[in-house]
Amino acid sequence: MALFDLLGRSWALGVVWQLSNGGMTFRQIQESCEKVSPTVLNRRLKELTTSGIVERGASGYQLTATGLELFGILKPFGTWSTKWAESLPKDDLHE
Repeated sequence: MALFDLLGRSWALGVVWQLSNGGMTFRQIQESCEKVSPTVLNRRLKELTTSGIVERGASGYQLTATGLELFGILKPFGTWSTKWAESLPKDDLHE
């Protein structure tokens, strides 16, 4: 349950997802996550680092071996969610 608590916090999954492509600086993560505040991003990075999912490396923040293993488990959700989103009825106001 501790993992679900951590990943359920705002932007935690977004940070893990962004770092799956390799190391990023704080500013790069913030730009990739568009609407995350610096305070929230800093808090999530600290929590993910303390949890052993993220570490600071030569190119900024990066996933640890454990973080990469976690992303391997999460990645199929991305494929599924794309298919799911495509199956939803289109709202005429958002087209």
